[in-house]
Amino acid sequence: MHDQLIDLLITGTIDTLLMVGISAFFALLIGLPMAVVLVNTADNGIYPSKTINQALGWVVNITRSIPFLILMVALIPFTRLIVGTSYGVWAAVVPLTIAATPFFARIAEVSLREVDHGLIEAAQAMGCNRKQIIWHVLLPEALPGIVAGFTVTIVTMINSSAIAGAIGAGGLGDIAYRYGYQRFDIQIMLAVILVLIVLVMLIQALGDNLSNVLDKRNI
Repeated sequence: MHDQLIDLLITGTIDTLLMVGISAFFALLIGLPMAVVLVNTADNGIYPSKTINQALGWVVNITRSIPFLILMVALIPFTRLIVGTSYGVWAAVVPLTIAATPFFARIAEVSLREVDHGLIEAAQAMGCNRKQIIWHVLLPEALPGIVAGFTVTIVTMINSSAIAGAIGAGGLGDIAYRYGYQRFDIQIMLAVILVLIVLVMLIQALGDNLSNVLDKRNI
């Protein structure tokens, strides 16, 4: 029983890390540009556009307002279209990405807005164009906050992956539901909780350390 439990936990942890890792990559790839657009199309941004800002803001807000479980069920036809199935690790990647992207976009937006506007004005006075300001001022200055926000996003995704696992997505949530809840096995439930706690603590520690290293105020 002990060896079987270890094998289950190893398999579940790998599946969880796989679905969260792939989803986090796409959330970063899509969410960060969304945050940049939201900041720079605002009234005081370097690309002011009320139409784009409001439209993108509505998309982000609407997506964020939908509970993950409801979102995952609603996306089943779309998930089948993208990955060919609504069960398993790959099926969880689609709703996890869609849920995490606007969440991360808002966090990254806050970090970008906190960049000292005087630095932007100084860059403009030096003749930098708008793309240069984004790449060489906004993103580098906001990077510690972006990393910290991305860490929070990953932790949230781990929690969501456990919910996804309970309805057939695999991973630690699936193990907790099938072998722990349905069989009333407290040992497995506690083991899964312990693994999830360790994962969250490790990721949070790594993210915090990286954010501190990137923070120029700590130099």
